[in-house]
Amino acid sequence: MDGVEQTNEGWRILIVEDDERLADLTREYLESNGLLVSHENHGGNAVDRIRNERPDLVVLDLMLPGEDGLSICRRVRPFYDGPIIMLTARSDDLDQVVGLEMGADDYVAKPVKPRVLLARIRALLRRAASPTGPAEGEVPATGSEDEPVRLQFSDLVVDRSMREAWLNNESIDLTSAEFDLLWLLARSAGRVLSREEIFTALRGIEYDGQDRSIDVRVSRIRPKIGDDPVHPRRIKTVRSKGYLFVREA
Repeated sequence: MDGVEQTNEGWRILIVEDDERLADLTREYLESNGLLVSHENHGGNAVDRIRNERPDLVVLDLMLPGEDGLSICRRVRPFYDGPIIMLTARSDDLDQVVGLEMGADDYVAKPVKPRVLLARIRALLRRAASPTGPAEGEVPATGSEDEPVRLQFSDLVVDRSMREAWLNNESIDLTSAEFDLLWLLARSAGRVLSREEIFTALRGIEYDGQDRSIDVRVSRIRPKIGDDPVHPRRIKTVRSKGYLFVREA
C-alpha cells in the first residue's frame, strides 16, 4: 500500500466487527503498519476471545450479533485492562457517554479514516506501555524533567509509579484512563489546562472540538476524589478555557 508507514511494533490487535469488508480493510491497513491483527465477527464469542488471547488492544464495534459492544466492554473490564476503542456508525452523544462509562478508552464514529484509527491505536498503546510518562509525540503538561512520582493534596494522594490514588488512606477505584487524566491535572495544579492540551497529552492526536471523553472522565473522577460533582472545588471547570486542579480545595 503506497505511503504506508512501516513499523516493527508487533502489537496484537483484536477487531470485533461483523462487517467483513470493513474488518478486512482495517486489518490489511493495520498489518501493513506492523500490527498483528485478528478478527472476530460475532459478539457472542468476543468475551472468550479477549479472555483467552489477551490482545494488546481491542477495536470493538457497538452493534454486533449475539452480544453488543457495550455489554462486552462491561463484562471484560474486570479481567482485561488493555485499551478498548469503541467503533460505531452511531454518533449519539449518549452512546459515547455510556461506552466510556462501561470502560472504553476511546470512541470513534464510522466512517473513520484508517490513519486516524491507527494514530489513536498507537497513542493508546504507547501510553499503556509507558504508564509513568507521556508517550512519544505526546505533550507533557509541565516543562520539568524532574517530575515527582507522588503528589499529595491534603487527604488526596496520587502516585504515578504505582498508578494508584488514595483518599483518606482509602484506595480509589480508577480506570487506567481516569488515572492518566487525574495525574495530568494534578501535576499541573494551579494552572488551567485546555481541552486541546489535555486531549493532545493523553491521546497524542489533535482535539477535534467534539469529543466528550475528557468531560465524561472528569465527571467520573470528581466524586471518586471527594469532589462535589455539582459545585466542584478540587477540579474546577473554567468556562471557555478548560479545567483547573486546585492545590488546596
